[in-house]
Amino acid sequence: MTYAIHPDAEAELLDAAMFYAERASKVIAAAFLDEFERVLDLIVDNQHRGAKSDDGLRVYHFDRFPYSVIYEDNEALGPQILAIAHQRREPGYWRDRMDQ
Repeated sequence: MTYAIHPDAEAELLDAAMFYAERASKVIAAAFLDEFERVLDLIVDNQHRGAKSDDGLRVYHFDRFPYSVIYEDNEALGPQILAIAHQRREPGYWRDRMDQ
């Protein structure tokens, strides 16, 4: 199965990796990207893993970093990733992406 990632979510992923590379180390940045890949594999394998939110989207939290993947399950196309959101910043900022 495949997946799609919103361009803004892809930018969030890269911005967070750059932040970790600049403020911590390249090893931490690589670990962050590895954690994203782990979560991605899990939700591609089973789109119903993430908790369902009130708006019908699913949320799956990273284990090692304070981030979550916000996605819409889609049986035909695979998970549609709308955000790679920090868990403590601007909750719901990505909601306008639902209609795009």
